[in-house]
Parts: sequence; C-alpha cells; structure tokens
Amino acid sequence: MDRLRQRPDFLAVANGARVNSPAFVLQSRRRDDLGPIRIGFTVTKKNGNAPERNRIRRRLRELVKRLDPVSMQPHHDYVLVGRRDALSRDFATMLDDLRIALSKPARHTAKGTDKGPSKGPAKARGQRPGAPASRKPD
Repeated sequence: MDRLRQRPDFLAVANGARVNSPAFVLQSRRRDDLGPIRIGFTVTKKNGNAPERNRIRRRLRELVKRLDPVSMQPHHDYVLVGRRDALSRDFATMLDDLRIALSKPARHTAKGTDKGPSKGPAKARGQRPGAPASRKPD
C-alpha cells in the first residue's frame, strides 16, 4: 500500500465515490493502472488548530494500519477526510465505521456525470445571456 502525496491525485479522488461517517469521509476512485492501493489523509482547517488536526490525521493513519488490506479493492485510490468527531470518537467504533464504509457500495457516483442542462452564470442570476453583469451607481 502506498500513500497519496500529490495534489492532483487528491483532486482526482475527490471526484470519485464517497461514503460518510461521523468521524471521516471516505473517498475512493478506481485507477486504470495496475499499481498498488494508495491512500491519502487530509483534515481541513475548520477542524481545529494544528495539533488537533495532526491528532485527527494520526488517528486516521492508525485506523488504516490496523485494517486488513484485503478489505480494500485493488487498483483503487482512497482518501480519508477527517472530521472533528475523530478526536472524541471511540477508536474501536471508528475502526468498525471504516470497515463498513469500505464494504458499502458508494452512495454518490462521480461528480460531473450529470447530463442535465448547463447553467451558466447569466441563467443563474436571471439575466439574459450577453447582458452586463451589474452596474455600480455613480
């Protein structure tokens, strides 16, 4: 198992399937190559200061270490996005949540696959196409 470290890899997985849990979000994406399973960890700044985010990240890494790699699908990339509940949630419960998330079919398919009508900025604001955006009063 390898680690995801490059931003383009994280962005590619973000467009894949996702499963929500109270302590984390599991994002996954199938790759076309025959490489090993890769996993990345991320925690946003809204989850606390740096020591709290590092603790969340350490707990997520430990979850993956204790998990049986057979439960992950080959030729996939995974990203665990930590949530604030990962600080206080029981570790055994989080491990069960991760096992369930890996065995569960993804709730959402890839982003951008909706074939509905395109909504440009003019339609979103209720203006006719080609009209100026707005004018400031003098």
